[in-house]
Amino acid sequence: MDYALVKDILSMPVVKIALTILAAFLVQFISTRIISRVVRHDVRRHKHETRLDEKKREKTVATIFHTAATFSIWVLATVIVLGELNVNIAAIATGAGLIGVVVGFGAQSTIGDILAGMFVIAENQYRVGDVVTLNAAGQPIAGVVEDITLRITQLRDLDGNLHTIRNGLIDTVTNSTFGFANVNIDIGVSYESDIDVVERVINAVGKDMADSEKWSTHIKEPIAFLRVDGFDDSSVRVKALGTVEPAKQWVVAGEFRRRIKKAFEKEGVVIPFPQVVVHTKKS
Repeated sequence: MDYALVKDILSMPVVKIALTILAAFLVQFISTRIISRVVRHDVRRHKHETRLDEKKREKTVATIFHTAATFSIWVLATVIVLGELNVNIAAIATGAGLIGVVVGFGAQSTIGDILAGMFVIAENQYRVGDVVTLNAAGQPIAGVVEDITLRITQLRDLDGNLHTIRNGLIDTVTNSTFGFANVNIDIGVSYESDIDVVERVINAVGKDMADSEKWSTHIKEPIAFLRVDGFDDSSVRVKALGTVEPAKQWVVAGEFRRRIKKAFEKEGVVIPFPQVVVHTKKS
């Protein structure tokens, strides 16, 4: 083998650039695997309410570190490639420094966003996949967290709209899918209804759901009669409450309402609805 020829080939700028790019891809692949394993091991050392909570936390933290590692790798690769192309890196750095001074004041909000993002992740306020309401600049925005970076959070609402929110604008966070959730239902029944019967039917429906194969995995505490919660114009308002897995409160509540309506009809319990009585004056 002609080692001199090999050395000459490897010293060619185009070959060095190709090897640099190849090495960047390889380092990115290896770093992704290492980061995933380290994050998985670290997250599993801490106690989480459910396996789903653990997976959300793992995905969120891993995404942040993957992004940071990928950015660093390709910045370094770009510097090396520019050096091989005989680009004056020092001049670029000096120019970048001058530009940095000019735009420094405008970058203050970006720095604030990044610091806020670091607190969001470090404090585990919400994770990818959580359903949250973010109060951003006085405006509440609700949806499923699709992505979190150090600078922004992206939410997808029920209409399918994707909201991109700067982390520095977020004042308060309401997480509807952290640890557990409650099914909190108000039901109106007629004043003629027997409250004891209403209580019995609600408890029976809640227990049947908790015992069913389809719903038992979602329900931690069966939905049960809690109290008479108020007297409205045409109905007695009763409250039912149960505890479910995070993010399951809406589907469980929907099924409970469907079942309770059928059970009330069977037991003769009336759910009133607004009615208008018109009186006509005789001439």
